[in-house]
Amino acid sequence: MNIITISREFGSGGRELGKRLAELFNYDYYDREIITAIAAKKRLDDDYVEKALESHSWQTIPLTFRHSFSSINRIQSVQTNLLVEQKHVIEEIAKAGKNCVIVGRNADVILAEQKPFCIFVCADKETKIRRCIERADKGENLSRKEIINYMQRIDKNRAKTREMLAGGKWSDCSTYHLVVNTTDWNIKNLTLAVAEFVSRWFGR
Repeated sequence: MNIITISREFGSGGRELGKRLAELFNYDYYDREIITAIAAKKRLDDDYVEKALESHSWQTIPLTFRHSFSSINRIQSVQTNLLVEQKHVIEEIAKAGKNCVIVGRNADVILAEQKPFCIFVCADKETKIRRCIERADKGENLSRKEIINYMQRIDKNRAKTREMLAGGKWSDCSTYHLVVNTTDWNIKNLTLAVAEFVSRWFGR
């Protein structure tokens, strides 16, 4: 079983890269599908689950994947319960034994024992701003300043979550097998180069 995990800066194109890799390798793809699975198990709305997990209000709780979850039952927090359920869903994906690509959600930490190929995707600020504008929903007219603030907030939250769960820095290049800078790249073309690297790594 081959697992590719993708951590990414907001707006860097990591999600697109992950989806294209999955299509190229004919792997299962998981991103928002994880949110849908959690929502189904908890009988909650998908958008509610996604927003609850992204609120990061549970970051003050001393929780780590490196220790027991025995204290979870004492924590009356919706966000924390959803975080634990997210971990279970990701573990179930791995137990299925199928080749897959998982975007975000600290899957590289959760599935460390399965030895996934871990990618970190980044880009310069202007590239990320441009990509956010190009991919904005209709009617979503955020100013440049609002986009920058949003990117910084999302990435800051991702870094805090990573530190809490894994005890390490989210952007620490040494924790990934490949760091991909998408600046000045067409993601479709870049995917071929990344796929070649991934194939050689799994083929060792």
